[in-house]
Amino acid sequence: MARLLRLALGLALWAGALAAQQQKPAEPPEEDESLLPKEYSFNPLQAEKELKIGAFYFKRGRYRAAALRFQEATKWNPGLAEAYLRLGEAREKLKDQKAARAAYAKFLELAPDHKRAVEIKRKLARTS
Repeated sequence: MARLLRLALGLALWAGALAAQQQKPAEPPEEDESLLPKEYSFNPLQAEKELKIGAFYFKRGRYRAAALRFQEATKWNPGLAEAYLRLGEAREKLKDQKAARAAYAKFLELAPDHKRAVEIKRKLARTS
């Protein structure tokens, strides 16, 4: 009986130690705010600002910077068709056809009656 009691107590201690090992201690919050992932909420003013800055970079031939700004604009306002159109153009200049097609498709989804929709549809048809 004593042997069973010791065995049961040993098993309980072993299970407790195993459970403590599996629990990871909580990480302290990040002190450097710039390393935290950016959280986006609907902000059409910020989206327009990013779009204008992206257009500035695009005109200067800095397509990677422009694409990043257009991408930011789409995060601040996911319904901004112009940002997807410009993102597609920038990705096309960067020779990233897959990303350009995705951006153009989203543009057509948001603005099927846009004045450049026919042009973009033709462009997508040519590359497929």
